[in-house]
Order: sequence, then C-alpha cells, then structure tokens
Amino acid sequence: MAPFVTSMRAWQYHNTTGGVENNLFLNEHTPLPATTSEQHLVQVIALALNPIDYKPAETPLVGRFMIPKPATPGIDFTGRIIKPAENSELKVGQLVFGASGTMPPFAGGALREFAIAGEGNIVPLPEGLSPFDGACIPVAGLTALQSIVPRVKKGDRLFINGGSGGVGGFGIQIAKEVGCHVTTTCSTANVELCKSLGADVVIDYKKFNVLQVLMSGEKFDHVVDNVGQDKELYWRAHEYLKEGKVFILVAQDITLDVIQDQLKRRYLPVWMGGLQRVVEGFFPMPKADDLNQLGQWMKDGVIKPTVDNVFKFEDAPKAFERLRTKRAQGKIIIDIASETYQELKL
Repeated sequence: MAPFVTSMRAWQYHNTTGGVENNLFLNEHTPLPATTSEQHLVQVIALALNPIDYKPAETPLVGRFMIPKPATPGIDFTGRIIKPAENSELKVGQLVFGASGTMPPFAGGALREFAIAGEGNIVPLPEGLSPFDGACIPVAGLTALQSIVPRVKKGDRLFINGGSGGVGGFGIQIAKEVGCHVTTTCSTANVELCKSLGADVVIDYKKFNVLQVLMSGEKFDHVVDNVGQDKELYWRAHEYLKEGKVFILVAQDITLDVIQDQLKRRYLPVWMGGLQRVVEGFFPMPKADDLNQLGQWMKDGVIKPTVDNVFKFEDAPKAFERLRTKRAQGKIIIDIASETYQELKL
C-alpha cells in the first residue's frame, strides 16, 4: 500500500565546495522516490554516518560525474517498509535495517524521511534491537565481517589499525568471536574503549611508534588497516606480516599522492623495492546472509554498537562536522523519526 503522503523532507546538496556539511540544505517538499519492482520504499527511522558519505562526494571527478544532483547522502539506516519489492518476503510495516540507494553508493539517499533500498540490501530488524542499533550495523559491520572472517581461522594473530571507530570496534568484537588474538591501535583517549571491546593488545599511537611495536613481536596472520594514513605500514608489512598473508587496506583518501602510491604498489617490482606482501583494497558488499549474521550477533550480545553521539534530523550538518573530526568513539547517529514513525498510517 502506498503512503498517504506525497512529499518528504530531505537533506540535499548541489556541490561540496568547502565540505558537504557546509552545503547541505533541508528541502521541505521533496517528491517521494520512485521505486522499481526490485526496490523497496522505506520510511527512514534512523541512520548512521560513514566517511563514504562525504569523501567520494568531495573528490572532484567522483563528485562531479558520478553523483547526480541534487544529492542526498546516507547509506546505513533502520526503517519501516512502506512498499516492499515485488515477490519480497518483507511486509508492509516491518522494521528493517541495511543499505539504502543503488550502486555506486556515493549518495545513498537515507538522509531523508523516505528512501529506496535494493531487494537484497535490507533484512528484518531482530526483535529486541533498537532502530539506533540497526543503523549502526551495515557499512561498518559488513566491512569488519567481510575483511576479517573469510581470511582468518581460530588462533590467528590479527592486527587492526584503528580500533576505536565504527569499523574497528566491530572488527575487534567479530575477530574475538571467531577466535583471533587481536592487536589494535588508537589514541590515548580510546585505549580503555578498545580493551573493553576485547582487544588483547592496544597500541597507543600517540605514545609509541606503531611499526616498531609490531615488528618487535610474533608475526601476524592478517592485517586490516581502517586508517590508511601511514604508508610504512604496508610498505614494510613483510617485517611483521607472515609470508603469503594479505594486508587489507580499507580506508584511504583519494588524492594525487595516493594514486601515485597505488601505481607504485602495483607496478614496482620487488627487486626495485616493491611490495613484499599483497595489499588489497576493500569495499563491502550488502549481503543478506551477512546482515542477518550481524543482526543475530548483536541480538545475542556478541557484538555491541558503540555510539558516539545522536543528532536530531534538523542538526544533520553538525553530525557531519563531528564525523569529519575523526575523533568519534563509535558511530554517529542521526535520529529521523525514532519517536514518530508509528504515527504514519500505512
């Protein structure tokens, strides 16, 4: 059944000069998004921000040519089904969580009152989880699960660079659940947080040289870099990562210097100083089985979301400002309709 409303409020931007947060404007009368037979129309209850919600948009080529304007950011969300995709098992009124929008997901469209989601990109919200819990899961949870679980086995030594953010926090907990020994990094202020999540060794990068600490002990079986700022970590990975093992680079800004470094990593032979370990970029893919697993783990208390702050829908630009500081302890949530979503008659 279609909703009785025909328009919605949506945060949009036409350009990103000076940062997404300085260009967002609230459009009070945006038409509801049109769906295909393979897409759901969902009322958005809450969403969680990720760096992907602003970094690609602020990259000149991506922002100009790959994101239609006006654009609405936001991927991770919890919502309520308004109109399910054809032949879907999801029902009108059902609470769901997952990833909004279509590929490429550089402007997912969840920062509005109604959004679209691909048929396999959302799953039911487990009973007992709040809309804020569900919104924390998708990008961060999928990134953590998919970059770690297929690559490790019980007893492996894992190094996670960046343990206090959304991805790192989930990564520590998931790695412990599958039986890994976990070493991670964070700032002084977040050491206790990382320990509370289960990390066996926490390296305070403000007090210690991370690379020197890594090289001083037993070599690792797997590495996931959620920060991507210290090139030495992968150029010298052979000094602390076992032969034949992989360094996964999750986060890295798109700059000329980074592009040049990528070319060097790809084409410079080892005998000329090239990489001695495989470095792989990474981007998570929405998978219903993985989302269901993450939801079940959260319901069972195996993983717990770490929420840095919850912002009102009207304060969305402030949420982006907080995200940009890179000092958030966990996920940044925007509350769109957690107290009012049930008032909409279906």
